Amino acid sequence: MVPPFRAIVVFHYVARLNSIAQAAAELNVTPSAVSQQIKALEEQIGAALITRKGRSISLTETGERYFELISDKVDGVIRATDMMRGKQHHTTLVIRATPTVSSKWLLPRLGRFMERVPDAKLRIDGSNEPVDFTRDNVDLEIRHGLGGWPGLYTEPLTPERFVPVCAPMVAAAGSLSPQQVLELPRIRSAKAQIQWSSRIEAQGLDPTPDARLSFDRSHMAIDAAVLGYGVALESELMIEAELRSGRLVVPVGRTPLLQVATQWLVCPRSNLRRQRLMRLIEWLREEAQSWAAESPINSIDFLN
Repeated sequence: MVPPFRAIVVFHYVARLNSIAQAAAELNVTPSAVSQQIKALEEQIGAALITRKGRSISLTETGERYFELISDKVDGVIRATDMMRGKQHHTTLVIRATPTVSSKWLLPRLGRFMERVPDAKLRIDGSNEPVDFTRDNVDLEIRHGLGGWPGLYTEPLTPERFVPVCAPMVAAAGSLSPQQVLELPRIRSAKAQIQWSSRIEAQGLDPTPDARLSFDRSHMAIDAAVLGYGVALESELMIEAELRSGRLVVPVGRTPLLQVATQWLVCPRSNLRRQRLMRLIEWLREEAQSWAAESPINSIDFLN
């Protein structure tokens, strides 16, 4: 038998507000109509859900358990319905990505997507906060991390190699030994998945004093390196423009292969049924493949 969703929603309001009268006011119906829906639900379940004491009510043990099981799901349906009432959600794809990914990798490429899909409307939400897809009006997230988010579709954007970079005024490309790199003032991205300690361990180098400058945003660490404040260990995904323009160089000719996927396409699996979103995902895949083939550090000798 099909569950009486109207009655379930009514019970949800009664249980949350602990009042038939308040639930009736919230739903814009009469208290009598609320009572009828509760009675119909109780008959289908085969157990009492509420007890009445004068004008007050309380949930039975069955009612408490039932409310516990349905509350998040009903809240989700209500939020989804409210979101779908807005025209923007129908016409605009909302992408959330960290400020660094948004400005350093995504923004320079968006023109090609707009040319491919002339009627596309996008909103880029530059934030480090992970999306709560049950609450936030976001279609797709490029999430920073190492994957493993249960209940969501996750796909790595591309593997990334981490290399030391500095301004040419600090050191010329390929001019330093691995140990000499550590003698430069080091810049640290606090939230990066690969840290200086990984490079030191990979090459068996002598530890030196810790980084002088530390930033909680990679784009700030990159900008600090461009300004000549020292050497940063950064993902090739984020420093493409600076390397191509010569504002940053890799001061070593050989470097250990420190590679990991730190950017992931993340969304509910149900979102994959949307044609417009799939066109965006397919374009992101193509861009990631093209970027990997043309990365400015492909000529570096990586040590396995």
